[in-house]
Amino acid sequence: MTSSSWLCLLRHGQSQWNLENRFTGWVDVALTDTGREEARQAAERLKRRGLSFDVAYTSVLSRAIETLDIALDVLGQENLPVHQDKALNERMYGDLQGLNKAETAAKFGDDQVHIWRRSYDVPPPNGESLKDTQKRAVPYFRTKIEPELCAGKNVLVVAHGNSLRAIVMELEKLTSAQILEVEIPTGVPWLYRLTPDLTVEEKLTLD
Repeated sequence: MTSSSWLCLLRHGQSQWNLENRFTGWVDVALTDTGREEARQAAERLKRRGLSFDVAYTSVLSRAIETLDIALDVLGQENLPVHQDKALNERMYGDLQGLNKAETAAKFGDDQVHIWRRSYDVPPPNGESLKDTQKRAVPYFRTKIEPELCAGKNVLVVAHGNSLRAIVMELEKLTSAQILEVEIPTGVPWLYRLTPDLTVEEKLTLD
């Protein structure tokens, strides 16, 4: 019988626009030095637990790719098979991309910006809601990542706050109201030990 597997969800380290409090979305923004250190520290925590991985998945955005590269270097797994796909990209923030969050609140009002940021199904102008992000991230998770986990493989997914929240919603069977309370920090590994039928046996947050 196939043994349980580990799934690690890791949000990329701090990016330049995280630092500047800007809506980033699909804009390809680099990590800061702090973000690179967050990636190293995340991998060190995984290493101390003796975890290694069989395959990794990431988005096509450089802040996630670099975080994964740093982590694999620390883990000594530079040759791990890696799959990149835009299905794991951050939520697209549309007209808000590049805008400072405080300035946006001053322009549109705190309540409206809060709805755009934290609601489940209300997108910003020309952007995606969490529900929209879920519609691409979850099918990718089901078709590409779940079969690896069902086969007993340990999987590392390095992506973004909202694409990872979409996966967490699926894994933990959360409602659209419950997921609004979930925040995934940069550079903190979330570990799930899963049975072959993908029931969560254990969840660990390595902060």
